[in-house]
Amino acid sequence: MQVNGKELAVEVTGDGPAVLLVHGLGGTSNFYQPQVAALAERFQVIRPDMEGAGRSPLSGTPSIDSFAEDLAAIIDALGVDSARVVGHSMATITVRALATKHPQKVSHLALLGAVPAPLPEAGRKGQHDRAATVREQGMIAVADAVMTNATAEATRRDHPAAAALVRELVLRQDPEGYARGCEALAGATDPGPVDPALPLLLLTGAQDGVGAPAVSQGLAEAHGGATLDVFDDCGHWTTLERPFEVTDHLLTFF
Repeated sequence: MQVNGKELAVEVTGDGPAVLLVHGLGGTSNFYQPQVAALAERFQVIRPDMEGAGRSPLSGTPSIDSFAEDLAAIIDALGVDSARVVGHSMATITVRALATKHPQKVSHLALLGAVPAPLPEAGRKGQHDRAATVREQGMIAVADAVMTNATAEATRRDHPAAAALVRELVLRQDPEGYARGCEALAGATDPGPVDPALPLLLLTGAQDGVGAPAVSQGLAEAHGGATLDVFDDCGHWTTLERPFEVTDHLLTFF
């Protein structure tokens, strides 16, 4: 799909009200594969690979704002008035920016593994360091660390295929696209509070070391009417580590 002068891979499955599923840094549209079949029975499910990730080539220097504008353009290109929007990890900042800049395009907002914006200084430095590493050594240099640090021990022990998919998603990224994604995350600013009138769902893992549960709890408290669930024995890759629970929550919320 051509949007904003760039080519993005976008999968559309099912019919009904639109649900837009947005992956985070190191992910692709396949991050939501466990949820697609159930959602597509009731909804039109839209899954883009964001610029520089998966099957979408790098076109320039992406930012949180450019990602948000690409999502708005996808919604428009598909003739959708308003979508139920889900974001994971870095995309929790992107979809919050979308809801702030284009509130009429977002009817519900679900944040999985929410991360802070802006990142703390150590987090910003870490993203710049990771960008330099993958440029010099390729994705193999970080894939094992991401899999180990961002999944729960119970996932790696009891659901090794899920952990393996996390590694594969990261390993197959274009190094420069991933590096610029790291830099976009490092440069993220606070998109502002979520409108209390916008239905908000927050899901995260108790062992999430990337988007700590305290981040989701803070967003829920600031919103005042959000639904929050913290999954035991779950890390950062919520849809893969707790697929059935995430699907049930999304169906109930939507």
